[in-house]
Amino acid sequence: MQTKIDFQGLRVAVTGGTSGLGLALVRQLTANGACVAFVARTAANVERIADETSAYGIVGDVGKKADIYPVAMQITAVLGGVDVLINNASSLGPVPLALLADTECEELEAALAVNLLGAFRLTKALFGALAASAREGRGALVINISSDAAVNAYPGWGAYGASKAAFAHLTAIWDEEAKADGIRLLALDPGDMDTPLHALALPDADPSTLKSPELAASEIIEKMLDTFPAGARLEGEQA
Repeated sequence: MQTKIDFQGLRVAVTGGTSGLGLALVRQLTANGACVAFVARTAANVERIADETSAYGIVGDVGKKADIYPVAMQITAVLGGVDVLINNASSLGPVPLALLADTECEELEAALAVNLLGAFRLTKALFGALAASAREGRGALVINISSDAAVNAYPGWGAYGASKAAFAHLTAIWDEEAKADGIRLLALDPGDMDTPLHALALPDADPSTLKSPELAASEIIEKMLDTFPAGARLEGEQA
């Protein structure tokens, strides 16, 4: 017995949608009928993935404050609202990875700008649209992509780990605060994946020891089914 997920009509926004986990999410969500808008920095990549998936591509950098409201306005305009926001875009900070004593302040700021402040600003900008979806009975969910580096003290991962730790705790607090608005917020750790970001951090890592982004995306979508109150319908079909 195979389970077919029907996300027809579900409106989903994904940041960092042209590579790695973000790309896998865009592909799987659109394949299952969701209406998806994705955000990434490089126009050529955005155009290519939009053509491939029929998702709405938006060029923007969530690490730049000036980009946030234009991005948020485009998301709500093309989707007609938003039911799910997946804050996936991430920055390592220093590349190659560096000990904190060797990390420049600007490199820590870069990690915080994308991994914490950018996601915070975009969620805040879309909060009204998410609350409207909840009031309409559609449900509203924010998934923030975290990391085991948020809880484990890995040498060299200071900027990334500290920003993700703050992100995870921000998510927990906001989830409590947003209950009155009918919005859920989850911080999910997809595990170590075979992605360009991981290769940038650890170029000598054996890809065979890493999870595929496609598997991680399917696990996140399964989590959506557990927690999203009004979204997908499940239809069984014979294998």
